[in-house]
Amino acid sequence: MAWWGKALGGAFGWMIGGPLGALMGIAFGHSFDRGMKGVGSAEWAADQERTQAAFFTATFSVMGYIAKVDGRVTREEIQLAEAVMDRLGLNAEMRSSAKKLFSEGKADDFPIDEVMQQFRKEAHRRTTLLQMFLEIQLQAAYADGVMHPAEKEALVAICGHLGIPVALLDRLEEMLRAGFGRSGYGAGASTTTLEDAYHLLGVDKSVSDAELKKSYRRLMSQHHPDKLVAKGLPEEMIQDANEKTQQIKAAYELIRESRRS
Repeated sequence: MAWWGKALGGAFGWMIGGPLGALMGIAFGHSFDRGMKGVGSAEWAADQERTQAAFFTATFSVMGYIAKVDGRVTREEIQLAEAVMDRLGLNAEMRSSAKKLFSEGKADDFPIDEVMQQFRKEAHRRTTLLQMFLEIQLQAAYADGVMHPAEKEALVAICGHLGIPVALLDRLEEMLRAGFGRSGYGAGASTTTLEDAYHLLGVDKSVSDAELKKSYRRLMSQHHPDKLVAKGLPEEMIQDANEKTQQIKAAYELIRESRRS
């Protein structure tokens, strides 16, 4: 991906400032926090690459913040962060950068409010991209199997900064409990029961076939890998999006099969 090389080469130093730029500087060993000169210039980086860099930087630093917000970082939370790195196929240098971001997120003075405000701006308020970010942070919160009250409070605050309704957070949490997105990180099995399938698709058992299909299509569209990459999801995260669409499809087929019998 082009943005990796530009980050390592320091080109993003003239592209992104603020807290995300400062974090990138720490992660990639450059002084990036130089203001917003050249924003939008094709000479330095395409808009999509800038968004991908912001997503990567925010994802790993906020994972560290979520891990520490309840007062301690568990082994399971560290393992989840490493599992995400594994799934991204990061080389040694990129993995080192991700770990630095995670560590920065654990700092007592981590500027979570400013980071989230800038990330929302860099993501151009793209709902599907912001939702994917929130799903990853939910997985981080559940890495040790439970949601600590401090973690829930932090996620609610993050939703406020990103303009995401708390109702959607609750909906995503319900999906996560049903196994959505967890199998790839060793945090639980994929959906296998009919009850889980309904929870994953966000519908009641009494829902009509038409409403069931509508919910299925909406979720498939939200998690379509090509659409997410076009909106700024780093290409390395396609595997995660692919597995989620497979889970959605499997849940839908399980319900349809049960209704035929």
